[in-house]
Amino acid sequence: MPIQSINPYTNKVVRSFEEDSDEKIENVLELAGSTFDFWKDTTFAHRRDLMQQVAAELTKNAGEYGRLMTEEMGKPLKDAIAEVKKCASACVFYAENAAHFLADEEVVTEATSSYISYHPLGAVLAVMPWNFPFWQVFRFAAPALMAGNVAILKHASSVPQCALAIERIFLKAGFPQGVFQTLLIGPERIERIISDDSVQAVTLTGSEGAGSKVAQLAGKHIKKTVMELGGSDPFIVLSDAGIESTAQAAAKARMINTGQSCIAAKRFIVLQSVAPAFTEAMKKYMLRMKMGNPMSEEVDYGPMAREDLADELLEQVRRSVELGAKIALGGDRPAGPGAFFHPTILTDVRPGMPAYDEEMFGPVASIIAVRDENDAVEVANDNRYGLGASIWTQDIRKAQQLARRIQSGAVFINEIVKSDPRMPFGGVKKSGYGRELSHFGIREFVNIQSVWVNGTQKALPNATRSGKAE
Repeated sequence: MPIQSINPYTNKVVRSFEEDSDEKIENVLELAGSTFDFWKDTTFAHRRDLMQQVAAELTKNAGEYGRLMTEEMGKPLKDAIAEVKKCASACVFYAENAAHFLADEEVVTEATSSYISYHPLGAVLAVMPWNFPFWQVFRFAAPALMAGNVAILKHASSVPQCALAIERIFLKAGFPQGVFQTLLIGPERIERIISDDSVQAVTLTGSEGAGSKVAQLAGKHIKKTVMELGGSDPFIVLSDAGIESTAQAAAKARMINTGQSCIAAKRFIVLQSVAPAFTEAMKKYMLRMKMGNPMSEEVDYGPMAREDLADELLEQVRRSVELGAKIALGGDRPAGPGAFFHPTILTDVRPGMPAYDEEMFGPVASIIAVRDENDAVEVANDNRYGLGASIWTQDIRKAQQLARRIQSGAVFINEIVKSDPRMPFGGVKKSGYGRELSHFGIREFVNIQSVWVNGTQKALPNATRSGKAE
């Protein structure tokens, strides 16, 4: 069955690829195993130099890679180029910090010497989504490779050109063949990869359903997993928030990537005293955003990634309205080609509606009016997901107190939720488990080894112990 790259702006097939054969899968797995045998013993300095070359390639050709993303999934070109540059920054971050993050840690015990050391596991299988086709890959690959692992990418079938381009980037930067490999396959063939002895861990970013299936397969074969799944992030607006600036941020938070982001604000939980003014202001800022050809620098949002995704979102809106939600803006799709969806605001949103209970993966904002801060926290936590949240107020101390009560992997105060290589990223509840980015991310896929030494001979210095001396 062919894997197709379809431009969501025109709905035309750009390129078609045949799925990789069983023989190709076996070759990739064999190469991953043999490559790991020597890659794990390379020094941090060597890996650092190669990873910096990756960053340089991304920076130099950000326009080329950005256009590829825009063509395959409809992201506005300016945002796609920014995504490529963010990938470069993650590569630099781990190139500069991996040795420090994975240095031996002395522990004071009654032993002559005791310490914790970190060692790579093997091949890491990454099952990645289409919505951030470069960033999702590089934020796993940079730490995994710097730790001494090798990687196998099974990307979303709708972005095969991006998947192949990323493999070429690592090769062009000088990484040996087998350190990073891409497979063009469907989900039904993932178990063969997970079951292989060379594969020791699996990371997935995607839907709750996909995460559940892959986690079951990994569990069957006793493989470590990190799951970054869905999100329905609350955007809490207290009564003392500046309405105009907060509403402008809210419009941006909802419309990033045409609303197709796990950490996009989706539920806008607003105190009743300011809800009407906030709704009107947010409506104003969403109307100012320009829709059109994502290749144009003037466009703020393009089509959704696929026609079926736009149709699914429209059905969620329709069912919510049937159950009593009111349309304050949009609510439908424009006529003509392309997987477009009008920016939409729903009010009077209550439990039992898709707009309240489900993840709305597109440009639809649900506004939920609440009586006070306690109600706001209750509504924020009344959801199956727990990825990110934001609180908007002038009372920073109150916001910090409320943040401790919110069930999410991240809370941003007076800022939209975003990922940053310096901070851990991940969720709780049905948003998954484990962490990416920061030192937590690079330590997810290593063997954390305890070493206890008794004896009179002097212990080895740190760098020699780790086997990765500069």
